[in-house]
Amino acid sequence: MSNITDTSTTPDTKAHLLATGYQLIAKKGFTAVGLKQILDTAGVPKGSFYHYFASKEAFGEAIINHYFSLYKARLDIIDAQNVSAQQKLYDYFQNWYDTQQNGCDHEKCLVVKLSAEVADMSETMRKALDAGYQQTTSWLAELIKAGWTDGSVPRHDNISAESMAKRWYFAWLGASLMAKISQTNTPLAEIWQMTTTQMGR
Repeated sequence: MSNITDTSTTPDTKAHLLATGYQLIAKKGFTAVGLKQILDTAGVPKGSFYHYFASKEAFGEAIINHYFSLYKARLDIIDAQNVSAQQKLYDYFQNWYDTQQNGCDHEKCLVVKLSAEVADMSETMRKALDAGYQQTTSWLAELIKAGWTDGSVPRHDNISAESMAKRWYFAWLGASLMAKISQTNTPLAEIWQMTTTQMGR
């Protein structure tokens, strides 16, 4: 008699599918990963997949939403530290810098890959990515404002906190993509130097 657990009937099936899909898509991209590969890797039958997700596109949207919910939890951990706003910003970008060096890391690889891949392919996935970006830039803007208040972040004339947050985020997203294209850490090193200088380090 087999002792193998049927994951298709466990309460964690949805989470298992999301985790498996995330790992595959972060490594290969959305279009390169077929539904059969996801199901075979997860050990879940097709019927169980469609119990949770109407389509592969809906599955992709769910992965993005799940990713950003976990991402928000990491932002909350940084926010809870008893340090200056500048140090919180530094810790955030240092983590980005560290996880994007020397290849694609699970921390941000999904966003970097999908940003370039699905924007023109899936409106629902594009909107999910955009909502995640807005969540993050809003968080960065609040930290910049806090840094202005506690004096730890220099205030530049005629630049709003929201604009500064977007400039940093967009620059880092672009540098991460360029690091993948060039297979070097130079783009990240350049943007790291720029950001730390602007935040007063």
